[in-house]
Amino acid sequence: MLQLINLTKDFAGTPLFNNISWHLKKGERVALVGENGAGKSTLMKIIAGLSEPTSGEIQFARGAKAAYLPQDGIVTTGRTLFHEAQAALGELLAMEEELHRLGQDLERMPHDSPEHDQLLHRYGELQEQFRHRGGYTMEAEIGSVLKGLGFSQDDWQRDCGEFSGGWQMRIALARLLLQKPDVLLLDEPTNHLDLEARNWLEEYLCNYPGSVIMVSHDRFFMDSVCSRIAEVWNHTLSDYHCSYSSYLTQRVERVAALRDAKRRQDEEVAKTEAFISRFRYQANKASLVQSRIKQLEKVERIVLPPERKRIRFQFPEAPKSGKTVMELKGLTRSFGDHTVLDRIDLTIEKGERIALVGHNGAGKSTLMAVLAGGEFQGGERIIGHNVSMDYFAQDQANVLDQSRTAYDELYADAPYAMVPKLRDILGAFLFSGDDIHKKVGVLSGGERNRLALAKMLLRSSNLLLMDEPTNHLDLYSKEVLLDALKGFEGTVVFVSHDRYFVNALATRIVEVGEGGVESYFGDYEYYLGKKGEVSAGGAAKAPVSAPSGSMADDSSVSLPPLKKEERLRDREEEKRRKREDQSRQKRLGELESQIAAVELELAELEDEMNAPGFFDDPERGQQGGESHAALNAKLEELYSEWEGLSG
Repeated sequence: MLQLINLTKDFAGTPLFNNISWHLKKGERVALVGENGAGKSTLMKIIAGLSEPTSGEIQFARGAKAAYLPQDGIVTTGRTLFHEAQAALGELLAMEEELHRLGQDLERMPHDSPEHDQLLHRYGELQEQFRHRGGYTMEAEIGSVLKGLGFSQDDWQRDCGEFSGGWQMRIALARLLLQKPDVLLLDEPTNHLDLEARNWLEEYLCNYPGSVIMVSHDRFFMDSVCSRIAEVWNHTLSDYHCSYSSYLTQRVERVAALRDAKRRQDEEVAKTEAFISRFRYQANKASLVQSRIKQLEKVERIVLPPERKRIRFQFPEAPKSGKTVMELKGLTRSFGDHTVLDRIDLTIEKGERIALVGHNGAGKSTLMAVLAGGEFQGGERIIGHNVSMDYFAQDQANVLDQSRTAYDELYADAPYAMVPKLRDILGAFLFSGDDIHKKVGVLSGGERNRLALAKMLLRSSNLLLMDEPTNHLDLYSKEVLLDALKGFEGTVVFVSHDRYFVNALATRIVEVGEGGVESYFGDYEYYLGKKGEVSAGGAAKAPVSAPSGSMADDSSVSLPPLKKEERLRDREEEKRRKREDQSRQKRLGELESQIAAVELELAELEDEMNAPGFFDDPERGQQGGESHAALNAKLEELYSEWEGLSG
């Protein structure tokens, strides 16, 4: 389907990746991973034809097309939502128009006309193509995709310009999915989706007939969709034919093996360099020295990039709260005639980590604002004993001081004990190098949100209310935040659209919808099970029919992770290689000792033979010459064996 051949990309002379050769099969779903700045988005743009490589080439299968969804920046206006989505099906619309025109021509044309049979044949042929490619179910498919991405039927006739940035990206995603390119390139497709839309997209992509390459910071989403991980690391592309969770384990093993290989290589290089230095000026060792020099020149040095420093921090110690942290009794919150929360009851206990879930517009942010002290129309909001809360709203960035630098804004509220860790914390939330000295006023929306979140985590409180704290965070930053919250001794109520984050942190799920709330005392998987979205086994999902189109008969390729027996064989093979390496190192040490002893014996013999009168006795001279030849032969034999083991 797709092949990269010796692809290289440089920026201002600095290599992003070198000589990448990689291929993608039809139906494969690949997650492109790597640290920020590694080149993931750049590689996707090159494949999409939006950026040029420094060298190398890209080859697609005959007739294959790729389409790319960027992270943001797409704005559509001037057409209704339905017509904008329909425009993605340009070829089908053109076929429909031609069918309509042919039908009119056939109605007007006499049956005995010479052209009638020709037109009728064309009409039948085109009608079959139109049917096969889903023309007669076009509107149903548009409706299915729009509904899956969270649009209601009332939105269909709204102008696209009325939708906000996040919804604009959903429109762009809908267009892309309806086009059904052979290679679907998705850069952070879940950024602007709620949990329901993510679930729908996950199932859609699992049954997508083409190939998919995606960049995502949603670990759960990658585990569910992708069967192959391609890591941009060390200026190259490394493949792992497994899920993302398995990749994390296998990567640790691969990096450890690479470090071990570099250590062994460094040791061998050091020995060879020592040999060259030792015998460089001895004429009788010239050929051996030259051999080692050539051997050294051929060594392809292993280069390891620096590992990212693991950041860990703890929340400042906060006062203990009472057992009941907050209680809502018969609480109502309305906006005009629209009641979002209708006489709800909710009790939050000390130490709970509660995730609020529900579709967009269900009232999650409204409930969060009420918990934080926002207004409501009826009922009670009772705060528990000794509760000190901190609230991270979706627009939290608006309260930052625009005139301060990022570092100064964090420093202003940091406890004394946290000051030495401020740079590490900024780095964990994607502020690197000179970024920490940027004024808050010039930061992007995502950067300001990350700074507001980092600032919140430095303050002392025993109740954290967090509305979508994982927005704009990469996988590494989410792990830092997750570890910190797991170690937090207070109470957390949060909204997040990252299912891995929710499942790893939440001890209770509160579903918000239709004016009420319902509690599920467990993690997100437990909640899904109770909602009937997971089978009794806990993993299988209800089947979803494949998207219709010309590629509907293709099967996706899924390469399973290694089986237990294979892993055992690999471990035994690794043990065997280690034993052989230890034996080789031991023999090398013995040979070096023997070489040193023979060289010493040879040097003593040469000193003796160089003494005046040594050859006056012919028999003695003959014995000395034979001994000298035998020692040289033995030395050559030892050197030959040493060289063989060293190679």
